[in-house]
Amino acid sequence: MTEDVPVGSRFVIPAAELRERFSRSSGPGGQGVNTTDSRVELSFDVARSAVVPPSLRARILDRLSGRLVDGVLTIAASEHRSQLHNRDAARERLAEVLLKASVPPPAQRRPTKPSRGSKERRLAAKKRRSAVKRSRGGRFDD
Repeated sequence: MTEDVPVGSRFVIPAAELRERFSRSSGPGGQGVNTTDSRVELSFDVARSAVVPPSLRARILDRLSGRLVDGVLTIAASEHRSQLHNRDAARERLAEVLLKASVPPPAQRRPTKPSRGSKERRLAAKKRRSAVKRSRGGRFDD
């Protein structure tokens, strides 16, 4: 039943490193709404996991610092009436969150100056526009 969670092509979280807790979910459920533990809380210890590469671990811990409690990431899923569907949804969401957090930062922007030609073209266009507006000025002769 439990299966490993692939996080893109970066790494795979084995099912043994995941902890699941089940509880009663709010919302629709018909007759079984108060008896079925369909809500799923999926926990993964990012800080102590052996499968997360050290370079990615630092990046993930930094980017998810607001969501982690003692290095543990917890995902809750209760949108489906079925526990099985909620388990799948929680695993998908865990993989998505970890994948987004492990994306490398964008390349740093290299500051550039406008070329001389582009400056001259911009100023020439401003002068043309200024001349058009100046020529519109109606003279009031009394």
